[in-house]
Amino acid sequence: MRARLSYLETNVTVLCDDGMLDVARDAMFEARYVVESKVAEDPFFRITYDPLPVSGRDHPLIQRMCSASVAAGVGPMAGVAGAVAVHMAEALRDAGSSVAVVENGGDIAFMSPDPLPVGIFADHPVFRDLAFRMSSDTVTGVCSSSRTVGPSVSLGGSSISTVFSDDVVLADCCATALGNLVTDEDALQAAVEAVGSIPGVGGCMACCGGRVAMFGALPELVPADCTDVTY
Repeated sequence: MRARLSYLETNVTVLCDDGMLDVARDAMFEARYVVESKVAEDPFFRITYDPLPVSGRDHPLIQRMCSASVAAGVGPMAGVAGAVAVHMAEALRDAGSSVAVVENGGDIAFMSPDPLPVGIFADHPVFRDLAFRMSSDTVTGVCSSSRTVGPSVSLGGSSISTVFSDDVVLADCCATALGNLVTDEDALQAAVEAVGSIPGVGGCMACCGGRVAMFGALPELVPADCTDVTY
């Protein structure tokens, strides 16, 4: 089944087995509670653009955000959408759902043994009618950052920066890092090589102006009608 869940700033699209939607909803609330509790305890956690070291006192989800922030060189909240998505997808997986795909503002935790098209909503003509053909027996991540699309903060100039990693929170933080590095078309290649070389990153791509750069292993691109695709 496919459904949308919303609560305050969180708006997610979920693909899961029938009867599993309550599992996803409960996990969404749990992830938000974990993050909100951390922010209440340490308001600096929410606003810093600098990496924060991992603390053994924190909830494992916060530890994952901090670990990814250190690897990517960005603030931990750069990984919050991916953290919520992966917490939901892993809860669905653990509850026995054969499919667990959670899209949260362009950041996707993906598990589907059967291939699915994953459209990249970008303000760029190259990806208007293309999607990545993905399948995975485990939860993996495809996360994007953009200066021109969506609410995410990007300090660079890319229309879309996308990172693939089996660590969904790392993919989210690295997508932010990649977007920050793409200041103009001339910076594209160096940016994808830098982020694509971070341990744990499988591949990445970025668009700026009229150019696209890719690095590492990316899923197959296939024709797709992405007019009404949100994931």
